[in-house]
Amino acid sequence: MNARVKNKTIRIDGSQGEGGGQILRTALSLSMLTGIPFELVNIRAGRKKPGLMRQHLVCVQASQRISNATVEGAELHSQRLYFQPQQVQAGHYNFQIGSAGSTILVLQTLLPVLMMQDKTSQIIIHGGTHNPMAPTADFIEQCFLPTIQRLEIYIDFECERAGFFPIGAGQINATIHPWAKQTKYTALDRGKLIEINGYASALNIPSNIADRELEVLHNKLDLNNRKRLNFQGISQGNTAFVVLNYEHHQQVFSALGEMKKSAEKVAHDLAKEVKAYLATEAIADEYLADQLLLPMALGQGGEFTAQIISEHTKTQAEMIQKFINCEIKFENLNNIFKVSVCV
Repeated sequence: MNARVKNKTIRIDGSQGEGGGQILRTALSLSMLTGIPFELVNIRAGRKKPGLMRQHLVCVQASQRISNATVEGAELHSQRLYFQPQQVQAGHYNFQIGSAGSTILVLQTLLPVLMMQDKTSQIIIHGGTHNPMAPTADFIEQCFLPTIQRLEIYIDFECERAGFFPIGAGQINATIHPWAKQTKYTALDRGKLIEINGYASALNIPSNIADRELEVLHNKLDLNNRKRLNFQGISQGNTAFVVLNYEHHQQVFSALGEMKKSAEKVAHDLAKEVKAYLATEAIADEYLADQLLLPMALGQGGEFTAQIISEHTKTQAEMIQKFINCEIKFENLNNIFKVSVCV
């Protein structure tokens, strides 16, 4: 990893690109990794409730704790933040979001930093595990972590309790091992489709909601296997997800139940997403695409194909290139995109 000039504070306009919390999370990760301080202004300026929300504040506080950082503006609704990291410490950490805010987004802020340390870390995060505006715990466990394992990055992950909005009260546990062997990630062919499996869970609500979702998914996608999962937790909620198992890749699509939206409609919309992916030859969906950029930039680079390049992904690439001396390119190949990370 070739960092930019260390003693210069990077100034970032938080309203750029997709303008959401990802700019903050990526800046925190990269600042801790490179030692470069940053000042972030106009935080989430385009959002209905601008500034730092609870889950963003926990990302800042967790980052401050593991890197002993000097911080200004770390308070709810703040639209300016200054962050200057010191020494990152591997260790055992326990973080409470105190709401249904996403535990996964906090994990994704800390993961790149802790995996670059020379000792193993264990972290426990309490909050939401299945959030509408974030990857679900199932996506992380069944798609993101198996994919980065191909880069020799090893994380032990467990969703001990599921947490749905508005109660939350979920818990994830992660053991983050040092990244001992950095390799290039090249994934241009997902290979033959081996099987399609469907899963659903209804936590503290009627179980037939999950069964109805699985029935629709089976009818629409001709599932090889379907299974109702029994989550633990005190919140109420429903999720369904589909795992596409290829020779060289495992992709996950998930959906959350919503008030006033039938189980059948939830499953129908999920099946539609899966079919759109099946109709292409891309490796990564739009969400995995933006999550792969940072591990690749920290390692030996590489290339992969993506179904869609979102504003989120473009913003992520811009942020990475502010802190790290690398080049991230997107090439349109008719119905899919080729993503290249050169370090």
